[in-house]
Amino acid sequence: MLKNGKLSPSVLISSNYKSMTKSEQKVADYINQHTDDILYSTVTDLSEKVRVGETTIIRFCRKLGYRGYQEFKLAIAQSLVNPADPMDGMVEEGDSLEAIGKKITQQNIKILNDSLELVDTKRIEKSISAVLAARSISFFGIGSSAFTAQDAEHRFMRMGFNVSHASDAHVMAMKAALVNEQDVVFGISTSGSTKDVVDAIRIARQNKAFIICLTNQGRSPITQYADVILLAASKESPFQGGAYSSKIAQLHILDILTKSIEIQQKDATFSSVKKTAEAVLDKMY
Repeated sequence: MLKNGKLSPSVLISSNYKSMTKSEQKVADYINQHTDDILYSTVTDLSEKVRVGETTIIRFCRKLGYRGYQEFKLAIAQSLVNPADPMDGMVEEGDSLEAIGKKITQQNIKILNDSLELVDTKRIEKSISAVLAARSISFFGIGSSAFTAQDAEHRFMRMGFNVSHASDAHVMAMKAALVNEQDVVFGISTSGSTKDVVDAIRIARQNKAFIICLTNQGRSPITQYADVILLAASKESPFQGGAYSSKIAQLHILDILTKSIEIQQKDATFSSVKKTAEAVLDKMY
């Protein structure tokens, strides 16, 4: 039983196992054997590993009394005394400030190097071509990814692009309804499973916008609608949502993309950066 008085996922699985369909039992068997792995798996990951549909997994979670897969993952995390950490050198209770600083620095260096290994030059080149040809660029993100979207808007605006960002579900949906084949839409989601972002990206794709998704999960719902998938190398458990490491990885990929665009459009971007810098001179001492 969990600390909040609720039954643990393992107990719920055991007590409901006989009433499950064969497909749901396959999900249960996999989870019982790979509990730690579930923390860092999207619903798409799990469906491919178990070879069942995503709807089966959602139905499985609801049969146990959870609203969906994310709530089930949170319960799994709560049930583990020491959930597996994908990073070496995990910060531990009792570490000195010096040790904490060194471990976090080492983790972030590893994330940057791992993200670099995931960079696919063909995907970057395809993204650059789309951005340079676009009438407008929109960045969508919710929660922590909303700040990445806002940061991206600021960077692209200073480079002279017609760009905006949205972090409200209704605004994203409405903006997605107005794009067409002349526009580029970036969907930013660490998990790749943020429903509001995925729904907006689906609408934008239906309206023939060019879709680029920036995510830490190569097999996730958002990637189903992407023309280009840009991957960052940091995974989060339910208790790590919004981790700085994930943002560092996302910004690293965006930095590579924007710097490559700056080089290709050197004169135009320099002119825009110069104008925007001059525009705020009187805002500083």
